Amino acid sequence: MDKRKIVQLYSALLYNTHVRGFISGEIYRGAAKFTCVPGLNCYSCPAAVGACPLGAIQNALGAANHRAGWYVLGIILLYGVILGRTVCGWLCPVGLMQELLHKIPTFKLAKSRLTRALSWLKYVFLAVLAVIMPLWYAVRHDMPMPGFCKYICPAGTLEGAVGLLSNPANSDMFGMLGAFFTGKFTVMVIIALACVFCYRAFCRFICPLGAIYGCFNSFNIVGVKVDGDLCTSCGSCVRFCKMNVRHVGDRECISCGECAKVCGRKAIAFRFGSSSADSVRLRLLWGVALAVLCLALVGFNVPGSDTRKKVAPSNAPIGHEAGQRLPDFSVRCLDGTDFHLAGNAGKVVIINLWATYCTPCVKELPYFEALQREHKDDAVILAVHSSLVTDDPTEFVAGRGFTMKFAVDTDDDFVWGTVNGSSSMPQTIVLNRRGEVVYNQAGSVTFETLNALYQKAGAKE
Repeated sequence: MDKRKIVQLYSALLYNTHVRGFISGEIYRGAAKFTCVPGLNCYSCPAAVGACPLGAIQNALGAANHRAGWYVLGIILLYGVILGRTVCGWLCPVGLMQELLHKIPTFKLAKSRLTRALSWLKYVFLAVLAVIMPLWYAVRHDMPMPGFCKYICPAGTLEGAVGLLSNPANSDMFGMLGAFFTGKFTVMVIIALACVFCYRAFCRFICPLGAIYGCFNSFNIVGVKVDGDLCTSCGSCVRFCKMNVRHVGDRECISCGECAKVCGRKAIAFRFGSSSADSVRLRLLWGVALAVLCLALVGFNVPGSDTRKKVAPSNAPIGHEAGQRLPDFSVRCLDGTDFHLAGNAGKVVIINLWATYCTPCVKELPYFEALQREHKDDAVILAVHSSLVTDDPTEFVAGRGFTMKFAVDTDDDFVWGTVNGSSSMPQTIVLNRRGEVVYNQAGSVTFETLNALYQKAGAKE
């Protein structure tokens, strides 16, 4: 195994050091989850300890009508200026998976003018699904919509969905799968097959994160560089490269360093800034890297490592609109317990207004339950049935294995009035850890939308 494969494997392990998540079937929810890793790695992977930069960009744009995502912009700029598409070649788990798939013995599609033209498609995916769609839904509908994550991302399907569903503890989630998941799973399979026949097909033609990092390749600090005094412009590097490069270091170059092996003049080398990395420095870096990985593996798997600090109380005005603080209330639940809003301070609270006679309401209940199970220690979901009762909600809920809270509103519609409930059901109200409303709208939601709303509400203040 060459050095680059070792670094790729190391990065995949470092991004996913919460290995006990595969045992418990739950994702990591500690403070580190609000830090973006450089490469594409799904937030919902049970082992992931950091956020995916592409998902973070979309969620930041989804909240653009409330606040600017300066943190996300800053971290992406930092990764871009320092590394550029070196991230794709060395630090991306999806890149490693693509290269392993390409090793399957079969005929291979050679690069051509067509593949070079298709490499511009990832900029279309970036513009439409990762930028325009989240912004449109944020401004027009006040709703997060991570378009690329929802419709395309194979990392989300494999690491997130399959990673969670493979655990027996989440077997009840299979009930929420439908045609949409089947379609997205099919997309993942098609992309995987494409990578078997075409080197890094996802990276070259689809990945919006690679499109972003490619914009920094002309001035990134770390990567493969050409010594102009030694280069004779023989073109061997470009002919040998499996990517769609026109020259070393352009927007398609992932700084893999394979071109250096065929350069007879030794004009190509991996450099940190303007100087080549010597062996002593590399050994020192490897020592530090191994120490960090060991500490991460221990730290993220010690019980109690998911704890959060208490949040400061809110000074927002009382109300039911986004940015306001929902007034405190209590309601008796169907299981005989009492739900007290103030008693859930520090957690994300989601209130669902529904009724047994509302078909869309019943259809989306499994989404709320799946989210509750996934974030059972960090979120509380309360489903409040309309005071107009035609069927017995207790009988409806019994035997379905729900873990979220259920209640029936009082005759005077107390809860409905508190949250400004609409006669058009269902309606979803999402509160952040300080009890402030981040979302309050009537209409059906998908699991992806709920998960995005949870992430938005659970973000560090």
